[in-house]
Amino acid sequence: MEKTSRVSGFFKKTPEERLEFVKSFSELTDEEASAIMGEGATLADLDRMVENVIGWIEVPLGVALNFLINGKDYIIPMAIEEPSVIAAASNAARMAREGGGFRTCSSEPLMIGQIQIVDLRDPFSARFEILRERDRIIELANKEDPILVSLGGGAKDLKVRVVEGERGANLVVHLLVDCRDAMGANAVNTMAERVAPVLEEITGGKAILRIVSNLADQRIAMARARFLKEVIGGEEVVDRIIDAYMLARYDPYRAATHNKGIMNGVTAVVLATGNDTRAVEAGAHAYAARGGSYLPLTRWEKDENGDLVGTIEMPVAVGLVGGATRSHPVARAVIKILGVRTARELSEVIAAVGLAQNFAALRALATEGIQRGHMRLHAKNIAIAAGATGDEIERVVDTMVREGVIRLDRAREILDGLRLSS
Repeated sequence: MEKTSRVSGFFKKTPEERLEFVKSFSELTDEEASAIMGEGATLADLDRMVENVIGWIEVPLGVALNFLINGKDYIIPMAIEEPSVIAAASNAARMAREGGGFRTCSSEPLMIGQIQIVDLRDPFSARFEILRERDRIIELANKEDPILVSLGGGAKDLKVRVVEGERGANLVVHLLVDCRDAMGANAVNTMAERVAPVLEEITGGKAILRIVSNLADQRIAMARARFLKEVIGGEEVVDRIIDAYMLARYDPYRAATHNKGIMNGVTAVVLATGNDTRAVEAGAHAYAARGGSYLPLTRWEKDENGDLVGTIEMPVAVGLVGGATRSHPVARAVIKILGVRTARELSEVIAAVGLAQNFAALRALATEGIQRGHMRLHAKNIAIAAGATGDEIERVVDTMVREGVIRLDRAREILDGLRLSS
């Protein structure tokens, strides 16, 4: 039977039943399923990942369903503590399926290594000399990672910029490195350090910074989806969503929250796969501001049929090899659930999730408001914080939602009343 991520009533299943479905869909082993349940990582594993380990903090790992991307069904693991994010992504993906699902594309996995050269008397002449030596510099960089080169990656090009500063002009060399299925920071940093002495020799200047740039604007992932007007609530809803998007186009206060909603989905997948959330977030926000104004990462428009069409374009520097992606047992299982084969495919899936998350937020804002769906899930956290357990949790939640008062003090009052009457 053909696999599908379109599952009705998945939220009604028990956690054990959900895991069993994912295990079957992704052909997980018992060991991989145990790792997802928190039984895989040991303190010894963690001690190899970071310094001074004393334990770990657990973040809920859920799955978003209904994603159809380039004609293929995906289950999307997401690690996040915020209520309603996973439900919103799943609901958006369900609506997107009616319009054909998500279409994606991406650029080659190029990362930028920056080498800063200072103490230059004639920076433009120095720039010229570096460009004349381009082939020698690239060849030297590639000697640092012959395995990456054998896989079709490695240093591919370099660009040189003159950047004015208070202490005079700096020369900034951009070494462009194809990282293949790695995020690539370590490889890029190593290459940058290797070529720095040669750049000093060529220019007569002093190399200071030699490090990867997280504005990965050569490593772009894009996604597109069409949402049929009759599926999402009619043409008025389409218009209201576009109105909400347009505010983000012209108001950075709104754009910041608009993009934060995108990153709810993006960061949750990046974290689940053991990739660097800070690098992806920094790159996304820098990309949004690259033209001098902070802009939304998505665009929304209406097509000739009156349907809503959304696109997203952002840098997504993620990998399938190296770092926690390979060393953490849960991250390994997550990659298997996703079924992605390359870092580019992973980046495209992440872009699709970001687009879905943005649609869900804009639709909620344009219709019933963001709080309606969010607050019931938030109320569960409040009920648990008040001390509710078992069946008490839903009873406290029901009362708070019915009253429209979702506060810790009210949850405690309701809980005390329940216990006194039992």
